[in-house]
Amino acid sequence: MIEFTRNLAFPRGVMSLVGINFTVHKEGFKFIGVGLLVSLVFMLFSPVWAWICLVLTVFCAFFFRNPPRVIPADLNLLVSPADGTVCGIDFEIPTAELGLGDKKRYKVSIFLSIFNVHINRLPMSGKVKSIIYHPGSFLNAALDKASVFNERNTIVLAIGEDQENLMAFTQVAGMIARRIVCDIHEGQEVNKGDIFGLIRFGSRCDIWLPVGAVPQVIKGQTMVAGETILSDLSVKMGVLREGVTI
Repeated sequence: MIEFTRNLAFPRGVMSLVGINFTVHKEGFKFIGVGLLVSLVFMLFSPVWAWICLVLTVFCAFFFRNPPRVIPADLNLLVSPADGTVCGIDFEIPTAELGLGDKKRYKVSIFLSIFNVHINRLPMSGKVKSIIYHPGSFLNAALDKASVFNERNTIVLAIGEDQENLMAFTQVAGMIARRIVCDIHEGQEVNKGDIFGLIRFGSRCDIWLPVGAVPQVIKGQTMVAGETILSDLSVKMGVLREGVTI
């Protein structure tokens, strides 16, 4: 269910010629190709079904879109790895399997609907310490228990050059999502904002912040991968941000 592969995309220059300011992830190629083929076949005897297939094909291109993002340069700013809506902020001890120690830390959960961009981006620069994959169920990703029971893939990252300053982020499959794609490997040096994978068709992303880091987001907030600031690591155990979404 999980695939480690290189990221490919339609050239942005080609897409911009038709007024589209995004590329398409390679995972979408097969869906778009099959959709176009089926649409052409239906054109021979059922124009209505042909148009339905064509609309679904366009949606696939929309789902696998990869819009440009502006990554904050400040090394202390930890950014969101996923688009979506913050569905949970918890302060607890991580599960032992992650190897993050027994100190409490914040976990921020982001729910991705089928309409969100599903490209995942690295929240910080550093070195990939471990990648932990677990098979599981496909419950509604908006539920808290999805983090425990659903199929998931966790990346543990040593921030910067400090091998003891660890954080983790988990790709969680959802009720519709049936494939997790991860493009990085253990021991790899990675840069904040770079693409590291995606989850197909609705999912969830859990982020375990470094010990002492405080979320700068609130529940219900809309997140933009690679751009929205999730936490400022220069602020240690301050007051959580308060507010309401409007």
